[in-house]
Amino acid sequence: MILQPLVPVDGDLPGPVLTEIAALYATNHAFFELSGDFPDPDRITVEQVAAALADELAHDGAEVLLARSAGRLVGLAATLAHPRDPASGAPASGDPAAEDPDPWIGLLLIDATAHREGYGRTVAGLVEDRFRVAGRTGVRLAVLANNPEALAFWRAQGYRFVRRAEDRERGRECTVLRKPLVAELP
Repeated sequence: MILQPLVPVDGDLPGPVLTEIAALYATNHAFFELSGDFPDPDRITVEQVAAALADELAHDGAEVLLARSAGRLVGLAATLAHPRDPASGAPASGDPAAEDPDPWIGLLLIDATAHREGYGRTVAGLVEDRFRVAGRTGVRLAVLANNPEALAFWRAQGYRFVRRAEDRERGRECTVLRKPLVAELP
């Protein structure tokens, strides 16, 4: 499996790739029913996906990584390398109390027709490896409170509870999890 960064061309996302990504999103209507990210999770359009990806990529240090196996798009991960100040959403200010030293996985989306085939675990591991190679010591993510399957998945990958919080965009209740990327001292 390979991860490829999604790179806009002349400010736009490539049409054929965008169509593939929209098809991937459409397989995950159950997740989008929980998240409320799209008005009709059973009818996710290419335009809606393009807008969602543009929002993801608008953040400094954001990356959308496409996961391909044998040339087929099987998933994607949206990551944020630079932490945000939880109060303002701006890059962390240098105040140790406001800083979050870890990068974040904002979204891991696997083709729903291929769930339980190991792609999620593989993509998560590859994302963690990218952060580890970059010298990062941990990674965080937030799981929607109404998504116990996702919480179980991430816990099985070694992520541990940090705190309960609300997401910045929609005020949804979440569980923040963290995984160390280096061996922690006892």
